[in-house]
Amino acid sequence: MPEETTKTKKESNYGAKDIYVLEGLDPVRKRPGMYIGSTGIDGLHHLIWEVVDNSLDEAMGGYATEIEVSLLPEGRVSVKDDGRGIPVETHKQTGKSALETVMTTLHAGGKFGGESYKVAAGLHGVGVSVVNALSTYLKAEVCRDGAIYEQEYVRGKAKRALKKVGKCKGTGTTVTFEPDPEIFKDRKFDWNRILSHLRQQAYLTKGVKITINDKRNPVEIVGAKENDGHVLYPTHTFYFEGGIVSYVQYLNRHEDVRHSNIFYVNKEQDNILTEVAFQYTNDIQGHELSFANNVHTIEGGMHVTGFRTAITRTLNDYARKNNFLKEKDDNLTGEDIREGLTVIISVKLQEPQFEGQTKAKLGTTEARTVVESVVSSELADWLDRHPNDAKEILGKVILAAKARVAAKAARDTVIRKGALEGFTLPGKLADCSSKKAEESELFIVEGESAGGSSKQGRDRRTQAILPLKGKILNVEKARIDRMLSSQEIRSLVIALGTAIADEFNIDKLRYHKIVIMTDADVDGAHIRTLLLTLFFRYFKALIEGGYVYIAQPPLYRIQKGKEITYAYTEKQKIQILARLADAQENKKEKTEKKAKGKRSQDEKWEVTELGSDNNDESLEDETKISGISIQRYKGLGEMNPSQLWDTTMNPESRMLLRVDIEDAEEADKIFDILMGSEVLPRKRFIETHAKDVKNLDI
Repeated sequence: MPEETTKTKKESNYGAKDIYVLEGLDPVRKRPGMYIGSTGIDGLHHLIWEVVDNSLDEAMGGYATEIEVSLLPEGRVSVKDDGRGIPVETHKQTGKSALETVMTTLHAGGKFGGESYKVAAGLHGVGVSVVNALSTYLKAEVCRDGAIYEQEYVRGKAKRALKKVGKCKGTGTTVTFEPDPEIFKDRKFDWNRILSHLRQQAYLTKGVKITINDKRNPVEIVGAKENDGHVLYPTHTFYFEGGIVSYVQYLNRHEDVRHSNIFYVNKEQDNILTEVAFQYTNDIQGHELSFANNVHTIEGGMHVTGFRTAITRTLNDYARKNNFLKEKDDNLTGEDIREGLTVIISVKLQEPQFEGQTKAKLGTTEARTVVESVVSSELADWLDRHPNDAKEILGKVILAAKARVAAKAARDTVIRKGALEGFTLPGKLADCSSKKAEESELFIVEGESAGGSSKQGRDRRTQAILPLKGKILNVEKARIDRMLSSQEIRSLVIALGTAIADEFNIDKLRYHKIVIMTDADVDGAHIRTLLLTLFFRYFKALIEGGYVYIAQPPLYRIQKGKEITYAYTEKQKIQILARLADAQENKKEKTEKKAKGKRSQDEKWEVTELGSDNNDESLEDETKISGISIQRYKGLGEMNPSQLWDTTMNPESRMLLRVDIEDAEEADKIFDILMGSEVLPRKRFIETHAKDVKNLDI
């Protein structure tokens, strides 16, 4: 009874006063992640995408031909278009100007009815108002009816009424905003990320010119643009008449293509415009990019499902009809069809239904039916008209089907032994005693010598060691059946516990930290790249989940007397030596009772270099410290167990770099260039970036 009385009393205190109503744009500032995905670097750039989407809506409607994005000093961004300009007359419902209504009200815009926008990238009409809410400053300028109208806002609220400030020709809108530091801790815009996104948008909206200017730090460079103030700054302009066909050519620029003619369809059906372009390459990996009203649907959706169904059924029908497949042969699977396929799927429709505010997946069911119908009919006709291309495509996918059967046999062989289920761990694995994945770590160590030191120096309860012998197979060039024939890779797959390919299950991951630990030399970097290629191609979910790390062993061991310090970079070494020099100077001055001053140039350091034939060039022309020894580590095997623990494995003192994928598409291309079979692109990449190499250990 006393408990019931207490409960009743607590409930009676809960009333209307406890219900909070967030008005205007307050909900956006209270929960920004609900509207832009996050307040990190992705959410910061999402502000630009939202404003650009409004300009693209004008372009898709045929009202705009040019969009200009400028990165300005003080962290501001300007987006300008030559569209119709946001209306400025008084809005009947709000009593404010239409411009202020759009800028300060959620669910306000020209995308909720009528004929203003047949298609639009905006989801719920919240885009520009959300940007306004999350900006410490925003200015909207509109050119309409021969006049320029202007209004400024602070954190979503108008500073003053809309006013006419001058005359102009034509029409258009310019939005300049500054992200709020209270919302975004990191406000540094990434030039390359913006270029990549806007290049993509230019491909998807053929005929529109998109210019990007970086006015943050004006510099004198070749090809820079000169403005009225005679200041140079980087600029890029994108304009593609070929649209997504040009996009496919761009994505396959480093690939060995299977057929010359690119399949392309652009057809409207049931008020949905379907645009698809694809081409096969001899690569094992495929590239599938999908868009709805120019929004990149990274998780796919109904339009992707419709395309996959159509291409799988149509190619199977063609293969049967033309005797590429016999009666006894099984049908080609979707996995077979998509191997080596580079495809762009773009749909434009009214009132798209996205799943989530960040529009990652299209949920409009009608899109599936329309895309499936359009691609099926058009592809069947295209194959009949291009028999040589059809032969090349069928040759590619049938080869993929044979490889799939061989790969399944290889996986089944391992599974039958119970290895991938974790029953038989590899003998070279020194496992940890803990069975809790969240506290367990797997160190993938280069070489047996380093593996031995690691096993002795580790924390046996939480740290497992898997030494690798030599360089593993380059999986960029190998199918999964050949990959699993490699003992080193098989040992790693077994140790992880997740299985691989179709059987992959991240819930069975045995370690939540997978640490790649290689020597700090060229061979070590090569082995690290081979391992990263393996993870990127076959265990991408582990990278995306934040489970993969790179260990940072020290480059130098610096000892003076009993004091031992480790330097992980050249810069750290110089800092440590400078500190030791200052300490010695202070001690000397104290002993000799001399005034503080600069050290005599006649003094010498007595430096003993251990493990290095040459004195470090950075020490030249410097004063010397007596009684100091510097050991340059050439490999992990040079460290004894205690040193390896102190510097690289101890959670309290080590440095680990987590492997992230900021741009999966760009990462995919880099792996193709660095690890693929084409020599020329790799040579060009090395020539381009050779100047960025600071220290080359040969």
